[in-house]
Amino acid sequence: MHLRAPAFAHGVISFIWAVFFGLVIWLGGSMIGFNGAITFIVGCVAAFLIFLYVRVYGEDEPRRP
Repeated sequence: MHLRAPAFAHGVISFIWAVFFGLVIWLGGSMIGFNGAITFIVGCVAAFLIFLYVRVYGEDEPRRP
């Protein structure tokens, strides 16, 4: 019996990556001393760009059997 990973929509996976890295940028910038509002905006913009990048380029091409 071969177990497969659960199937999630690619948009959901893109959103999860974007939220994770946006939080890393926001919290990391705040911890090293940047202004909280600036790092929040930069984190949101980065999350949006990461979402677009993963959404467009992150999906594998299906292989032919």
